[in-house]
Order: sequence, then C-alpha cells, then structure tokens
Amino acid sequence: MSLDKILVLVGGLAAIAWVNWYFFLARRTAASAAMTGSGTQEISIIVAGGYTPDLVRVKAGRPVRLVFDRRETNPCSDEIVVPDFGIRRFLPPGARTPVEFTPQGPGSHEFTCGMGMLHGRVIVE
Repeated sequence: MSLDKILVLVGGLAAIAWVNWYFFLARRTAASAAMTGSGTQEISIIVAGGYTPDLVRVKAGRPVRLVFDRRETNPCSDEIVVPDFGIRRFLPPGARTPVEFTPQGPGSHEFTCGMGMLHGRVIVE
C-alpha cells in the first residue's frame, strides 16, 4: 500500500472517530431551570455551534420556558424541534426565542435543530 493511500485511510478513520465522539460521546453541560415569580421554570440556552447547556433538569407538572439565545447564522440552527411536545419553532439570528410547555410526568425529552444535527435533552424529575 502506498503512502498516499495510508494517509487517506488514517484520515478517514480519524474523521469517523471524531464524528462518533462529537455526536455520541461528547460531554454534556447540565443545568437546572430556575423558578420565576410566576411559577414557571425558566432557563436560557445559548445556540452557537450547539446548545449550552444541552442538558436541562426541570420538575414535572410545572410550566417550563426554554429561552433559546441564537448567537450565530448557521442555517442548521435556525429551527428548534421538541417532538415530544409537538414544538417546531424558528430561531431568528441574534434573538432570544422562548419555547414553553408543561411536562406532566417524569421522563427524558430530546430537542434538536431542524436538521437533527444539534442535540439537547430535557430531563423531567
């Protein structure tokens, strides 16, 4: 096998390893939602190449407001989808967009970009 074929093979394997780490093994940043005066659990999520935090803990039976602060113009992040609550919302660049729902029971609910490339999770306790 020639050197150029070995380099292409090693590069391809490195790319596969990076994609698997990024989408499946990367450490999540967790945060708990804070209670507002009106009894709503609220947390701000920065959208810039991903979601920060990408793991949010809330209590069941109380309204939740996730405020997505989109700080980029990447077309992948122009929409937020929370399938378990039937939510699909456009996120304008440079704007803060609230998404509200009330989880009734404990569970885990994923949120993604419209393309399914960026991932986050709401853990209901």
